[in-house]
Amino acid sequence: MARAAVKAKQQAQRKAAAPAKARARGRRKHAAGGNPNQQLFFMRMRRKVKWIYFLLAILFALTFALLGVGSGQNSGLDQIFNGLIGGGGSSVSKAQHAVDKNPRSPAAYRKLATAYEQHGQSAGAVGALETYVTLNKKDASAWAELGGLQLSQASQFAQAYQDATTAQQLAAPSQSFLPSGTLGTAIGQNKVEQIAAQTANANTNSLYQEATAKYQDALTSYQQVAKIHPDDPNAQFQLATAAQNAGNYPVAVTALKKYLKLDPSSPQKAQVQALIKQLSPAPAKPAKTSKKTKK
Repeated sequence: MARAAVKAKQQAQRKAAAPAKARARGRRKHAAGGNPNQQLFFMRMRRKVKWIYFLLAILFALTFALLGVGSGQNSGLDQIFNGLIGGGGSSVSKAQHAVDKNPRSPAAYRKLATAYEQHGQSAGAVGALETYVTLNKKDASAWAELGGLQLSQASQFAQAYQDATTAQQLAAPSQSFLPSGTLGTAIGQNKVEQIAAQTANANTNSLYQEATAKYQDALTSYQQVAKIHPDDPNAQFQLATAAQNAGNYPVAVTALKKYLKLDPSSPQKAQVQALIKQLSPAPAKPAKTSKKTKK
């Protein structure tokens, strides 16, 4: 009985000690809470990826430099994300909303023209400026800006006209090889080439009219500038340039002469005098008088 009592006591002691050993084998908890091994893992990871953050910072800076961020409107990343973040066209829409709200406001049309120009939409800028100068006719800078845009449009139409003229010649390549006279009439022109040539001719005429009209519009704008500032030699020179492009040589000669009068010491004096001589009409030859017969 004594031996059985001793064994029972030993078994009870082992059972009582078992939970303590299990707790000893379990994971220790950090005094501040959480898992210290996990915190140590993140600390090691941050140390390892520190160089990655540094590399990303360098690439980010180089991207800004190469794409030209901050160098102007519609450049660099601004062009890439133009349609994604709603930046492109937002100023135009806001300016147009201001115009719709107050259609008699010169300032609203001026802001609209500026917004169009910043987005490279010259046609919209011309339309807004044309309305603006009708509301504020004394703004010489706006007239000059309008004239410059109109000259640019005229040059584009003139270039397109030259290209269309070349296309018109290529539309009927066999025409130059046809014999002249009765034989050429009898052979006739290739019908396919004839249709193509007629289409190209219509396009050429349209571009010519557009270029001529824009040159005339630019001349009108610079005439307003010269009217507002009649004693400004630069205004006269701009007027002469617009008039020459429009083919109005009398106005160009008059403006050039006034330019030299306002700025007699101009470094371009010799060139201007030569241009005046070139654009001036040739003097009329004196009429021949018939010799009277002596009596």
